[in-house]
Amino acid sequence: MTFKVPFFLHDLGQEEIDAVAAAIRHPILTTGETVDRFEKRLADYLGCRHVLGVTSCTGAMHLSLLALGVGPGDEVITTPMTFIATSTAILEAGARPVFVDVEPETGNIDVERIVAAITPRTRAILPVHLYGRMCHMTALREIAERHGLFIVEDAAHCLEGHDQGLRPAAVGQTACFSFYATKNITCGEGGALATNDTELYQKLKLLRHHGMTKTGAERTEKGYQHWDMALMGWKYNMSNIEAAILLPQMDRVERKLLRRRELTDRYRAQMADLPGVRPLAATAPGSVHAHHLFPVLVEGMERDRFVQALQGLGISVMVNYRPVHLTHYFSQTFGFRPGQFPVAERIGETVVSLPLYPTMADADIDAVVQAMREVLSV
Repeated sequence: MTFKVPFFLHDLGQEEIDAVAAAIRHPILTTGETVDRFEKRLADYLGCRHVLGVTSCTGAMHLSLLALGVGPGDEVITTPMTFIATSTAILEAGARPVFVDVEPETGNIDVERIVAAITPRTRAILPVHLYGRMCHMTALREIAERHGLFIVEDAAHCLEGHDQGLRPAAVGQTACFSFYATKNITCGEGGALATNDTELYQKLKLLRHHGMTKTGAERTEKGYQHWDMALMGWKYNMSNIEAAILLPQMDRVERKLLRRRELTDRYRAQMADLPGVRPLAATAPGSVHAHHLFPVLVEGMERDRFVQALQGLGISVMVNYRPVHLTHYFSQTFGFRPGQFPVAERIGETVVSLPLYPTMADADIDAVVQAMREVLSV
């Protein structure tokens, strides 16, 4: 189907093409100098000590939990209002996700409910900075420190976010990022994790690449050297080609954020007198929203009918998200039932993500809002 306003369009161009061409001309395509440069650039941007490029945000969360010693018999507190990967990373580490309901105005984990979910088996909290708005990290830090828990941040939506001056990884042991096809910077697939803990970083670096003490690039550049397997690792390393696509985009991060902010402001102004659709809460005072998505709650009609009607008018939209605990796998495996997390369920039944990307024209916003007016007036 061809849409008048697509849900997302990337803005990759000649800079990325040239960077990939240069990476391909280099004899090393796997994890090497280009990945090193991207990691340093992202660490500088985040203001943290270390970044590791990996294959996905899922892999970053999985590695983080493994490196922190989270495993079978352990519990990790998280949110049901997220993409399934947040929870499956916990399962992949051998632990069990414990869900806590969310804030009605943001969709982020309700920090005030976390303490009641802590048990002797709880080892970590895995908050999600949903849609680009950071969770209340100062409060989360206080809870984690009081109960001796780790924090692994799912920052897939929140590369540019701040909360009261805190960036991702400022509070958590790690923060995990996604460079999936629709993310604020993208290489199609890919991810990264950030940390300020040097000892943890060294362990994560081993875990990222089979637990091997020498990488392929090191063996190629310096001549063959014997390597050892220091611990049980995984295959999660980023390639130079992916890093090459990402590097030019780092020059545009703040400019693209400014444009997404302008677009969301236009959405809000145009929707001010539109009954039946309500944007989720905007940026909190003293914080910076990454504006990865622009979610609205459909209150004037049934959500799925709204989605189909908009698509019929040429407007591509998505649902982010239906709650994890009510998916077939989680309900069948763990016995979750409707009504356990009512706020997340209510958002999941009414939320729609509208098109948002930096190359959108103002007229595209106007077309989306006009289409919503037509749909809601029927």
